[in-house]
Amino acid sequence: MWRRTSADRVISGLRAGATKPRHVRGFVLFKWAIYSLLAANVALYAASGTVTEAVDTAAWVLLLLLFEWETGGWRLPRWSRPLVRSLRALAGLAVVWACIDYGLDGERLDFANATTWLAVVLALELELRMPARWARVHRARRALAWGLYVALAGFALAWWLHAAMGVGEAWLDAWDASLWLAAFVAIELNVFGLAGAATTAAMVQRRGLETP
Repeated sequence: MWRRTSADRVISGLRAGATKPRHVRGFVLFKWAIYSLLAANVALYAASGTVTEAVDTAAWVLLLLLFEWETGGWRLPRWSRPLVRSLRALAGLAVVWACIDYGLDGERLDFANATTWLAVVLALELELRMPARWARVHRARRALAWGLYVALAGFALAWWLHAAMGVGEAWLDAWDASLWLAAFVAIELNVFGLAGAATTAAMVQRRGLETP
């Protein structure tokens, strides 16, 4: 019996991508450009920032990629799920450690920013785990999430003001904060199904529900 090879699957995927609406293709290119810039920020923090900032950024990039897998319609083999959960737990511990370290060092803006991001992650986890029929809870979760994004935009603006005044490495924090806002807005749009019907169907399947 003929079996589909990996090359066949790649070619089919490319053909499917070519048939997506232009705004969807543009969205995919945009979000992966943002993800790539954030990955480069890990190297920037390793060279110019503190150890805590480097570990924090690397852990967040890992969490971001895991959220992309969760919300972007990707399919991974069943055996990889324990690995994904382990990586998520490891990254989560690193993020919480960095948040505590910012607080102990008296870095109030970093601490407030990190704490708010933890709240965003919890809100996203709720969105992914709650049944779709809980419409009111989902609406409340989204309203809370966008309020948190407004707060994060305020932190980014504060860093840009510090950078304009020549305060330390504030330019790097401002750049990083702006990229993270764009990245998680992309994740939210994944959740809302902008990446296409296949993404929405995959998310519904993960929740153990039937598509309408």
